[in-house]
Amino acid sequence: MTETPSGPVESGPADDDGYWRRVEAVLFAAAEPLSPGDIRAHAGEGDLGAALARLAADYAGRGVNLVERGGRWHFQTAEDCAGVLRRLAEAPRRLSRAALETLAIIAYHEPVTRAEIEEIRGVAISRGTLDTLLEAGWVRPAGRRETPGRPLQFATTPAFLAHFGLASRRDLPGLAELRAAGLLDPAPPPEAAVPALAPDGSAD
Repeated sequence: MTETPSGPVESGPADDDGYWRRVEAVLFAAAEPLSPGDIRAHAGEGDLGAALARLAADYAGRGVNLVERGGRWHFQTAEDCAGVLRRLAEAPRRLSRAALETLAIIAYHEPVTRAEIEEIRGVAISRGTLDTLLEAGWVRPAGRRETPGRPLQFATTPAFLAHFGLASRRDLPGLAELRAAGLLDPAPPPEAAVPALAPDGSAD
């Protein structure tokens, strides 16, 4: 049994052969969140569940935490330490109202086609709006709809979940929360700032 800042963690095969250390090295070096398959591709086969549980417990009380977002794992700055890195954060990315509305529609209705986005918004969207979201890494092509014309569908990415601190789309705010935050007012501001990205990819 190994003692960690969060308490004892049972030893097992992952401890015996150092597998958890290989998993830690892979996650530490990764530039983006990794799926279990990605981790195994680099760390090899082993008790991945035990290794991830051990690492999550080991890092729970530290300035860096191991977290799971949308089925993918990565290290991020602990929430209570985010202010320490504020001065190192990148300049905030500003999204237009059209881009924010488009991102919200994709997040709540994915996979969704361009025509469906325009129908929900009630206005046409420029290609630049989707390009901005694709370049930010928050939206991805999600195959084609099996309907006439086979239109391209769009969905959010693990980077979207990680940036906004969501474990999954189930954590998206509901109508009551959106109204309480004033985001469903009839005349929202023309621009809104997206939280700055800290060097580890977490929201500032």
